[in-house]
Amino acid sequence: MRKGYAIIEDNIIQDEFLTMLKPPVLPLSLARMVASLPMLPVSAAFVSLFNLAAWRGLRELDWTALQGKRFCVHVRDLGVKSYFSVTGKGFRAEMADHADVTFTASAQDFIRLALRLEDPDTLFFNRRLLIEGNTDLGLTVKNMLDTVELESLLAAMPMPAARLLAALRQRMADADNKTAISQAA
Repeated sequence: MRKGYAIIEDNIIQDEFLTMLKPPVLPLSLARMVASLPMLPVSAAFVSLFNLAAWRGLRELDWTALQGKRFCVHVRDLGVKSYFSVTGKGFRAEMADHADVTFTASAQDFIRLALRLEDPDTLFFNRRLLIEGNTDLGLTVKNMLDTVELESLLAAMPMPAARLLAALRQRMADADNKTAISQAA
C-alpha cells in the first residue's frame, strides 16, 4: 500500500475494511441518545462524504425539480437523521427544522439500496423503506436515481472509495447467494 493513499491492494486489508463497514447494531438507549443530538453536524458529514464520493457521477442529472426542496434521510436503527437540499454544485446540509420528503430505512437497507442489491420498490412494499411527506417528490428522486448505473457512478468516484464499494457489493452479493443456496437445499 502506498503511503498517504487508502488504496486497497491486499485482500487481508480489504477484508478488515469491509468488516468495519458493517452497520453497527446500537442498543436502543444509545440509539435514543444519538437521535437527541444536534443533526446539523451529522448532516454536514453526510453531505460532505456524499459530495466527495458521488456528486461527480450524479451532477449531470437534471436536478431542477429538486432545487429548493429539503430532504431527510433517517437511518432508523442508528437513530440518525441527515437533512439536506440540492444545489447546482451538490448537496448542502440543512438545519433539522423540516423536510419536504423523508426517506426512512435501516442502515443495512440503505447500503443495499446504494449498492443496487435491493430494489427500492421491493423495500417500499415490504415496509422496509418509508417515504413520508411529499411522496411525489420522493418518487421523483427514486426514479432519477434508478437511471444511474452503479458502474458509471463507481467510475466517477475516487478510486479507493470505488474499489471499496465494489468489493463490499461483491461480498454482500456472495453472502446473498450462499443464503439462497442453503435455503433451496
